[in-house]
Amino acid sequence: MISTVLPTYARAPLTFVKGEGSWLVDDQGRRFLDAGGGIAVNALGHANPKLVEVLHQQATQLWHTSNLYNIPNQQELADKLVEATFADTVFLTNSGTESMECAVKMARKYFSHNGQPERYKIIAFEQSFHGRSLGMISAAGQDKLVKGFGPMLPGFAQVPLHDTGAVLAAIDDETAAILIEPVQGEGGIVPCDDQFMRDLRSACDEHGLLLIMDEIQCGMGRTGRLFAHEWSGVTPDIMAVAKGIGGGFPLGACLATEAAAAGMVAGTHGSTYGGNPLACAVGSTVMDIIADPGFLASVSEKSGLLRQKLAALVDGHPDVFEEVRGLGLMIGVKCKVPNVDVVKAGYDAEILTVPGGDNVIRLLPPLTITDAEISEAVARLEKAASAIEASQ
Repeated sequence: MISTVLPTYARAPLTFVKGEGSWLVDDQGRRFLDAGGGIAVNALGHANPKLVEVLHQQATQLWHTSNLYNIPNQQELADKLVEATFADTVFLTNSGTESMECAVKMARKYFSHNGQPERYKIIAFEQSFHGRSLGMISAAGQDKLVKGFGPMLPGFAQVPLHDTGAVLAAIDDETAAILIEPVQGEGGIVPCDDQFMRDLRSACDEHGLLLIMDEIQCGMGRTGRLFAHEWSGVTPDIMAVAKGIGGGFPLGACLATEAAAAGMVAGTHGSTYGGNPLACAVGSTVMDIIADPGFLASVSEKSGLLRQKLAALVDGHPDVFEEVRGLGLMIGVKCKVPNVDVVKAGYDAEILTVPGGDNVIRLLPPLTITDAEISEAVARLEKAASAIEASQ
């Protein structure tokens, strides 16, 4: 008999009932160090007091009115995002997938609005991930995402990452945009080379294309900059954001320049819940905290400590681990044993990590993790690795 909850997840046998900071407590009273952060969502930790306070305050005032009316919290958050980024305008959503759908619609509408409706194709990259809607699995094109859901939506092509020649060869008279994650998350924590990012910007400028960046997982301070593309000095025309922006409350955003958004006039796009007062109250507070230069500097400092300790872990367990890679507190540890075995061994050691592509475990802890918790996280991974070695 099928579960009342559709069984689309192979869920771990864990049930958490309470969270605080970097820790989760299960229904057996065990305390787990959460190095997965809800897949880069709990950027400010569990039950962050500032977020709890602002959510409670807003909940006693107003939850929902719809986008038929002005929403002051939405305006406040949009203003903060515009002030801190390349963007001139923002559409607020409930999720990363919705932000990406808005980004693709915006890119196509841009060319239709400018008298070139034949330009609709988007060039994306192998091993990318942009969400689970039919449009976004068509964009990524990975077999594990699209199998059984065909036919895919037309208008997307995938080329190898870091292959500028393949990108240029894929551009034709129907191409509208290039879509890239500055750091591939689901693909195995693969940062894009700065020169490759510059090559993409140059190709877009030369051929009149829009550059779309997916910063759903790598944005909001995760890499030590507010957004990961800042490391390369390259700015997009359109950017999708979600996960950390709500600190655990469902929230996303599609940011754009005025030129890129020119075709998105009244009636072209919408969302019932997107940008609601509750989400935007939380998101505005998250922005205040994460966009602070001192906070971002602390992320880089913590990253250095974590990477140093992980390098020692890899050296000490060469039959289990292979290498450490990533940016900021978006770190992948490539495994020599199946990564799911390391994740499961972590459950016994009471640490949570996230599997990713290329046999990687992802470490995406709260950006508020302390130095002591970093040391404890690596100690628990050490325990997990030792258990794997003992079982071989």
